[in-house]
Amino acid sequence: MGQKNKITRRWARRGTRPSAPKDQRTKSAYIFGAICPADGKGAGLVLPRCTSEAMTLHLAEIAQAVAPGAHAVLLLDQAGWHVSSRLKVPENITIIPLPAKAPELNPVETIWQFMRENWLSNRIFRSYADILDHCCDAWNRLVEQPWRIMSIGLRDWAHGS
Repeated sequence: MGQKNKITRRWARRGTRPSAPKDQRTKSAYIFGAICPADGKGAGLVLPRCTSEAMTLHLAEIAQAVAPGAHAVLLLDQAGWHVSSRLKVPENITIIPLPAKAPELNPVETIWQFMRENWLSNRIFRSYADILDHCCDAWNRLVEQPWRIMSIGLRDWAHGS
């Protein structure tokens, strides 16, 4: 998320063209988030860049959220920071890499789309701190709504019947 934000759909009176703010500055923050659609839970961090070190911090955050004695399976695309040999993967997490260029297989991609469309787009951030605040607020709003995580994140193909 950042100052070069995306413009999303907006409600407007028929025949009008609503204006949408656009910023040319380039400060950004990254939401590292994981969801458990079955339980409606999430674990996330807002960080200044996407690196292997940042992903290692995120994996540690997820590991703390996993119930004692349980094991998490994490579906990840093949972004460089997801598949780096420098990652430190906690013992209670198994990473399953998804095929390249197949975001539809990763339920968290729909979460990002929802958050952008509803809480993070069509705005101009005053400062980097403002970006961080909005990202943290959006993530916290999401994890306070387990039914939304379940609704957006569940995939029939991923669960036995």
